[in-house]
Amino acid sequence: MDNTLDARGLDCPKPVILTKKALEELKDGSLVVIVDNDGARGNVSNLASSKSCGTEVEEKEGAYYITITRKENSCEIFSTQKETVIVFGSNVLGSNEDLGKVLMKSYIYTLSEGEDLPRSMIFLNSGVFLTTQGSEVLDDLKGLGDRGVEILSCGTCLEFFEIKEKLEVGSISNMYTITEKMAAADKVFTLG
Repeated sequence: MDNTLDARGLDCPKPVILTKKALEELKDGSLVVIVDNDGARGNVSNLASSKSCGTEVEEKEGAYYITITRKENSCEIFSTQKETVIVFGSNVLGSNEDLGKVLMKSYIYTLSEGEDLPRSMIFLNSGVFLTTQGSEVLDDLKGLGDRGVEILSCGTCLEFFEIKEKLEVGSISNMYTITEKMAAADKVFTLG
């Protein structure tokens, strides 16, 4: 197998999907993934990190060269661990805007004070406003992140609302990763 994957010019989530397939075929050694934009660099790097693979990124000639290292049985390509995922499809809870903001703030605060935490929190559509500058729940979300909760915001949604640079907590994700997290979960709760 050629251990180089050239994913330049491909739209999200193709670089991540192709990287995952290449890693599934790679038993031992390194895979170099070449991408040409910062979003793809972050998404491929996050995939590798989430699978416990070693990752190094080098920028040259207008492209990112991501070296992902996998030793047999050290890089978890398939995870059997089940988890709880909470999907936030809005920045309000319910249909009343004013009440919905209060309820969402209360929900996230209550979650942050609890012991039974979700594995992942995914923010889609206007839900991404909860993870960006000006959000009233940033401190609670940062606290959840510090306690090991994975916080993912949809990159397409951040770009749509033109707030990608305002992300304050968690990381930018893509629909492939979001779909994978939801499919692997024991429970998925959707709010908003």
